[in-house]
Amino acid sequence: MSERAAPFYCPYCGDEDLRPSEQGHGAWECAACNRAFQLKFLGLLSRGLQQDDGGEEQ
Repeated sequence: MSERAAPFYCPYCGDEDLRPSEQGHGAWECAACNRAFQLKFLGLLSRGLQQDDGGEEQ
């Protein structure tokens, strides 16, 4: 089984000094702003990707 990708930066302050938290799966701590947050994958959207008239993905 492969590991999930880690976040690159804190969603609150933008700093990159992140460490896994002991709070559980997907939990991270930011040493710069002293906040803890959790990432969770909710699922795939049923509609998928849509294209506009210019051919670009939305």
